[in-house]
Amino acid sequence: MSSAAAHSDDGAVPVTVVGIGADGWTGLSTGAREALLGAEVVIGAARQLGLLPPECGGERVAWPSPLRPAVPGLLDRYAGRRVCVLASGDPMFFGIGRTLTEVAGAGRLRILPHPSSVSYACARLGWPLEETEVVSLVGRPVAALAAALHARGRLLVLSAGAATPAEVAALLRDRGYGPSRMRVLENLGGERERQLTGVATTWSHPAGDPLNVVAVECAPAEGTPRLPNTPGLPDESFEHDGQLTKRHVRAMTLAALAPTPGELLWDIGAGSGSIGIEWMRTHRGCRAIAVERDPVRAERVARNAERLGVPGLRVVTGRAPDALAELPTPDAVFIGGGATAPGLLDRCWEALPSGGRLVANTVTLESEALLADHYRRYGGELVRIGVSHAVPVGGFTGWRQAMPVTQWVATKHG
Repeated sequence: MSSAAAHSDDGAVPVTVVGIGADGWTGLSTGAREALLGAEVVIGAARQLGLLPPECGGERVAWPSPLRPAVPGLLDRYAGRRVCVLASGDPMFFGIGRTLTEVAGAGRLRILPHPSSVSYACARLGWPLEETEVVSLVGRPVAALAAALHARGRLLVLSAGAATPAEVAALLRDRGYGPSRMRVLENLGGERERQLTGVATTWSHPAGDPLNVVAVECAPAEGTPRLPNTPGLPDESFEHDGQLTKRHVRAMTLAALAPTPGELLWDIGAGSGSIGIEWMRTHRGCRAIAVERDPVRAERVARNAERLGVPGLRVVTGRAPDALAELPTPDAVFIGGGATAPGLLDRCWEALPSGGRLVANTVTLESEALLADHYRRYGGELVRIGVSHAVPVGGFTGWRQAMPVTQWVATKHG
């Protein structure tokens, strides 16, 4: 069915979203060409609009910047007309299709995808797509790449522009992955397609075409620490002043918090931010807000988050419970400090939806009494965690016990 004849369920003329590649008009399917030829309005990036032939006689509208806030107004302005939106490659893969769906609803869209740059890149490299991790740096800080680094990993980095390859090389060197092989694939599928190759340590290629994908074969330098995505990173992975949930207790705490993709954590009394950071490292969809009353520590939390690949961690500097007033509803709450603050435990419990989890750790008798009281009121589990480390005792070896941690874990029902 051509775009001129298609209608949404409510009778409105749908917006047709056409994926287009570096090969331009010649790479489009018959259906995509028909949609563009019949469109009264074509919206897209200036580069994409320039790929269309003169026969596409519809009004051409370039996206303004910033793009996201402009989408509702543009769709309203051209409502009732035959509109095509141009997208890079597959519109639903890190593309404009997601924004359009959120604004207009899937029922108002007709999406005609083109092979994505990732599909082209894997075809050129001989990498199985299902075994290749994709990291987008479009509108995201390059530090987000750090969480994906591991030995023998294969990464495809969606570039924000011509400067991205050099930024990726610099991050790889800084994080101990200088020996990693890099390949920059420009204008995939187009007449000007080319590859640049090298190693991050010695990367010196000048900035090339802004339309590029960076392929990375991860190779750590000798001595680079292993940073798995499972909870319990080494304590030395974090910059801290002693306010740190130690490794073994941290692993048990994350297991109790049980993060799943898309969930939001409040990390209260964040200290070094270790709980919120490890929560976010479990999956790229996990979100966290770290609440820390000390401004120096709050800045340290932000540095740790960037260093460990989760720069999206939100840091709120303030004293709980007052600092919690305007925060979005959490799926889970961790209280690592300040449990004796008046009303804090009750405020956190009230903030949770049904099914939300609360985990609180303490080493003091005063806070332990509060946790025991809430355990009696709301149920859950009350656990004492003890960890001992082997240390020298003269010429022998003995056990030194860390301060025991009392942990209350509860799930809210109703």
